[in-house]
Amino acid sequence: MQKKYKKIAIVTDWLTTYGGAEKVVKTISDIFPEAIIYTSQYSKKEVDWFNDKKIKVGWLNVFPAKLRKILGPLRVVYFNNLDLSEYDLIISVSCGESKGIKTSKNQLHISYLQGPPVQYYWGMYEDYLKNPGFGIFNFIVRFFFKILVLPLRKIDFKFAQRPDLLLANSKYSQDEIKKYYKRESEILYPPVEVEKFPLVEKKEEYYITTSRQVNWKKLDIAIEAFKANKKDFILVGGGAEHDKLVNMAKGYENIKFINFISNPEELAIVVAKAKGFIFPSLEPFGIAPVESLASGTPVIAYNKGGSRDYIIENENGIFFEKQTSKNLLKAIEKFENCNFSSRKVSRSVKKFSTDNFISNLNKIIKEANKNENKK
Repeated sequence: MQKKYKKIAIVTDWLTTYGGAEKVVKTISDIFPEAIIYTSQYSKKEVDWFNDKKIKVGWLNVFPAKLRKILGPLRVVYFNNLDLSEYDLIISVSCGESKGIKTSKNQLHISYLQGPPVQYYWGMYEDYLKNPGFGIFNFIVRFFFKILVLPLRKIDFKFAQRPDLLLANSKYSQDEIKKYYKRESEILYPPVEVEKFPLVEKKEEYYITTSRQVNWKKLDIAIEAFKANKKDFILVGGGAEHDKLVNMAKGYENIKFINFISNPEELAIVVAKAKGFIFPSLEPFGIAPVESLASGTPVIAYNKGGSRDYIIENENGIFFEKQTSKNLLKAIEKFENCNFSSRKVSRSVKKFSTDNFISNLNKIIKEANKNENKK
């Protein structure tokens, strides 16, 4: 007999910005509207998706949200001491420390890892050291991070052993979890609102990317490529690298920046009319390119990470092998000679819908419950 969970909690690292993890939390909270969401930091001003939800925030909320990158050691303390003993089902959505909550044998803890093991501790450690993202204070962050990274890795590994079941958001994440955490995981693709990106078959002659403009997104190589080929390119978004990118594109009228499109329907149309979507970063999944595909706009993507779960070469996109402007430029040239079917491109991502996410998560919980009952 399947257990009926009476009290359910959702746990996540922070709710201070719009992103993939926050979308997953929102969807899960819609499935379980009675569940309380626990997090270390929450900003109603920055994120309005949770205004009708019950949220409990910890003492870390006294710190500015922009400091979350360096609050890892304090989040370890917070989540390690979070008392969730009254709940019998706990679902954590974690990029960092929230997977490390303590539970008893009478509780089921399913942790959805919104990406691979904490990347700046493990797989992208060297990249992070090159540019931690703190400007003139980078040298200070590097100094302390080199000292702290080994104990933080040990804690992170320990925390990853605590959940009863780990879920990965892509094959790439699954492989990284196995490599660094020595654990198996089950793939559950994140919810993408594909139905909100209408199919547009008549494309215009511009390329687009929608992204936070931070250094690891590699938008600089995209700008260099479009400076060289002179094709129209629109960058939607903002971030720490925005001014740098704008300066790079000075004098090139084919490259345009749109800081923010507040109307989701308007954004969907701008993406849908584009000839192609540029996705140069290494990401665990990547919701924005899937949204683009849903509208019939094919994607030019770096051939590593989550993009390999949804890009089919020459059918709905093109891969490039190295994160260089030269490689991207060659991929754009190849893309120009391809004949994509917008309808076929759109159909290729139907399985990533929110409805499928909900259905698959319910199946996973049901199966995990059966396995728990057999113990």
